Amino acid sequence: MAIMSQDQPYWASVHAEIEVHLKRHILVKPPLSVFEPMHHFVFSALPSPAPALCVAACELVGGHRDQAIAAAAALHLMHAAAVIHEQLPSTDRPKTKPKPGPMAYSPGIELLTGDGIFAFGYELLAKSMDPAQNNSERVLRVIVEMTRAMGSQGMVDGQYHEILLLCKQSRYYNYVCDKKEGGFHACGAACGAILGGASEEEIEKLRRYGLCVGVMRAFSNGVEEGNEMETKEVVKELRSLALKELEFFHEGKAEAISSFLHVLSL
Repeated sequence: MAIMSQDQPYWASVHAEIEVHLKRHILVKPPLSVFEPMHHFVFSALPSPAPALCVAACELVGGHRDQAIAAAAALHLMHAAAVIHEQLPSTDRPKTKPKPGPMAYSPGIELLTGDGIFAFGYELLAKSMDPAQNNSERVLRVIVEMTRAMGSQGMVDGQYHEILLLCKQSRYYNYVCDKKEGGFHACGAACGAILGGASEEEIEKLRRYGLCVGVMRAFSNGVEEGNEMETKEVVKELRSLALKELEFFHEGKAEAISSFLHVLSL
């Protein structure tokens, strides 16, 4: 399975800062019936690379890591909530992601906690507005980006088609990959670029880069026996497209963000 190596210093430091930011805002406090399960699911969910991609995109366009850390934390919350909803016992979709630890709560608590985590993600973003940084418009745009990526035109649409098992057919599998992993990583990269003050051209190039990274991960993690060669060809083509988007940026500055591609292999 292709995953982002936690041994790489850059990515390890980004993930560590995101976790520190979340721990400052998600405490186990009264009412325990609300905050205990929230804390459990947020910190037991395996990390997605999309939040780190958000930070890397921000730094690539000249922004500071601090400008993107709240958005990266919000992306992790969205990811954790999506994992909860996908693993509910009542859903018929194939279990594509490992459940975050043994089930400690009832399905009802899991459902409500997932909903609460989504809402808290947007609250965390809204609180990152800072008049001193004059970032209100950028943060608002990022909120819109995330609602689209996670809503009925993005993640939810992909989950819906996955439930119908249409993803077993090639064209529907591609569609699910685009809407879920692809759209989520595209959102992460675009949000980081926006917060870093990127131009529209830079934002769209990084959005397309994120899309390629996300779909590559989906294909790499979902490869089936007997289909390895076809999947390798798809991943190879996506890697080429992703690198093409980075040609616009200074090679030295793009080194960190391009390292996503080096660890995506079958």
